[in-house]
Amino acid sequence: MAEVLSQLEIDQLLNNVKSGNEQVSETPVENQAIPFDFRLPNRISKNQLRTIKNIHENFGESFSSFLLSKLQTMVNINVTSVDQIYYSEYILSVSNPACLYTFGIKNSDIKGILELSAELAIILVDRLLGGVGQGTKQTKVITPIEQKVLQVVVERIMLDLKKGWQIIGSFDFQAERFESDIDFAQITSQSESVLLISLEILIAEQSYMMNLCFATYAFDAILSKLSSQKFSSIRPVKYEGTSSEEIITNHLYKTLLPVNVQFGKAKISVKELMDLEKGDILKLETSISEEQIVQVGNKKFFYGRTGVLNKHKAIKITRKITSEEN
Repeated sequence: MAEVLSQLEIDQLLNNVKSGNEQVSETPVENQAIPFDFRLPNRISKNQLRTIKNIHENFGESFSSFLLSKLQTMVNINVTSVDQIYYSEYILSVSNPACLYTFGIKNSDIKGILELSAELAIILVDRLLGGVGQGTKQTKVITPIEQKVLQVVVERIMLDLKKGWQIIGSFDFQAERFESDIDFAQITSQSESVLLISLEILIAEQSYMMNLCFATYAFDAILSKLSSQKFSSIRPVKYEGTSSEEIITNHLYKTLLPVNVQFGKAKISVKELMDLEKGDILKLETSISEEQIVQVGNKKFFYGRTGVLNKHKAIKITRKITSEEN
């Protein structure tokens, strides 16, 4: 039941409104205006961002396998965020000195920055040179020698990015130069938007960050491909024109299976087993005229007869074992 106000309370409320102590909101919350920045319309839709995230999750799996083999320790890579921000905002988030590598896609205007946290760069150099990943430095500046060591990692990142983006098209990622100052790694104007992909790299029990920053002004050609097809239906270029069933079937055809031939069985006592010597002959229960059983794995599949083919021992399949016989 609603509370009924007294005349005194009504008069006091009206006086407070007149004096400005009480403010009445005339605009419902759902009808209030939402600020919109016309300088930065979202170039990339949510569905396209989801596709890009899936692409870099595949990249993370491939790159983590490389680090696992090189560092000889457990490595896990997760995509933490995929955002569109101003390039000026990204510049403010980069530490100084930094470990930055500019890169581009061959035969296109797409430019980007690969950012490795200073801690990650130092750990990678330490482990690649035979350390245990516990080395420390008084300064975070990456020396020319350390840059040469990291070049192996950067080239592998470019290769894995190419593999990851193959579901969209053939893009050749190429590293250009190292920069320690973000002001010298200019890939677009500060008022332009960029695509920032943040990845968390877990090495043993330690967490490190790696960022990929793409200038989106030249992304129109890629965005058109992302818009014209669903990610679930995209497959690498080499599988174009084939169905999932055909791909799986072709892989199954190449699967190796162990094949064994059972020539026969025999039963002997423990005493006979202990008395066996080199040259002794065991008499099998199977006669020469009978067929031998061919096993695939642990299952009996065929009957066959033994023989010689091109001076090699062989067995000729005579018939298939039915489910009743099996």
